Amino acid sequence: MLRYFFILFFFQCYLFTQENNEIELKIRDFYNYSLTNGSSYNRLEYLSNDIGSRLSGSLGAERAVQWVKKELENLNLDEVWLEPVMVPKWVRGSFEYASIESSTGNSINVPVCALGGSISTPSKGIRAQVIEVKSFEELKNYGKNKVQGKIVFFNKSMDPKRINTFLAYRDLVNIRINAATEAIKYGAKAVVIRSLNLSNDDFPHTGSMSYGKTKLRERIPSLAISTNGANLLSSMVNLDPNLNFFIKQNCKNYPDVLSHNVIGEIKGHAYPKKIILIGAHLDSWDLGDGSHDNGAGVVQSLEVLSNFISLDYKPRHTIRVVLFMNEENGLRGAKKYLANSIKNNEDHLFALESDSGGFSPRGFSFDSSEIEFNKINKWSSYLKPFFTDNFFVGSVGADINFLKPLGTVLSSLSTDSQKYFQFHHSAKDVFKNVNRRELELGAAAMTSLIYLVDTFGL
Repeated sequence: MLRYFFILFFFQCYLFTQENNEIELKIRDFYNYSLTNGSSYNRLEYLSNDIGSRLSGSLGAERAVQWVKKELENLNLDEVWLEPVMVPKWVRGSFEYASIESSTGNSINVPVCALGGSISTPSKGIRAQVIEVKSFEELKNYGKNKVQGKIVFFNKSMDPKRINTFLAYRDLVNIRINAATEAIKYGAKAVVIRSLNLSNDDFPHTGSMSYGKTKLRERIPSLAISTNGANLLSSMVNLDPNLNFFIKQNCKNYPDVLSHNVIGEIKGHAYPKKIILIGAHLDSWDLGDGSHDNGAGVVQSLEVLSNFISLDYKPRHTIRVVLFMNEENGLRGAKKYLANSIKNNEDHLFALESDSGGFSPRGFSFDSSEIEFNKINKWSSYLKPFFTDNFFVGSVGADINFLKPLGTVLSSLSTDSQKYFQFHHSAKDVFKNVNRRELELGAAAMTSLIYLVDTFGL
């Protein structure tokens, strides 16, 4: 009897070793293909240079929708479709202008840009004294008597001690979004926000802002100033609290327009009703061409399907790519996708999002139960040879986060974040600032994780 037990034990060990070898070889194939025959970099070049910025409701966004749909159709997927969604339309208008006026006739221009969703200044601009603060609490302490009729300047720097720069961003993004709403309470004429950037440069960074429930007639313009400009304004205000700051912009909000999420999938041969989703947002801000945020995620998501098809991998579960519209200023695409998923009673097993730029991949964050994460974490050894085995519990992409109530296990590609906020939401986010090899390594890592989920299940 003992003899049969040992025979069975060694046979099981043999099968386990064989399976491990097959998985390791398949993952190596994904990396080899992405790094030698992949299309992610060429696709990004077209998306960035031929289409350009893709702000929701713009012509660029519509062109991107049609291009991605065609790219998915060219892969000969089982199904490709557009999901209609109404999105906000905000137009920046002509070049924004700002200057620090130390005395009559003496002024210094500083780089600024309107925040997404802001109203314009009056046609002659706004000229007013400046109140510098670092928080909403400090603004409250100044009170209405000191703030009334002035421009509120939020000059809070991202924390350089945060090794994960996304956490430094998260600490301050609420100021950018809600600064105008708070400043209106105290009678401010406008708000100016220090750009969310760890570097000192002359590139202002835009991003979404909100007026909350503020009435239209009470709204005030909201701008971002470059980090160098913020440093200069701060030093000059400290020397002369009575100096004037002049700002001018002519952005405008329009009624919502029709756009689309773009969706394509390969049907699973064993569990066709269980969906493994790969997501990225197709829209971008308008100052650059959105190569890192989030053209990289778009082409990496496409590359996962390209890898499977080119290497003749037949998934057990349905593999679905969703390119969401309007992540940057509303998340309308993600909300619409969730609504239709609930309506259609769809079962999303797993969702992976890429929205941290085309930088070197380091691993993946997961939002799941402890039991699910412990199972997933065992797979990290397969990615150790590629230096993407850092699996950790953490935040995930905004678009897929809407699937959490459905019980879906969520994940995001984690990249080396040290350079990301030099480019994020600025005119520096352009194709030439994306490294081809880093982009392709990210695509291979995503393919490998999706393959592991499909192989082992959850």
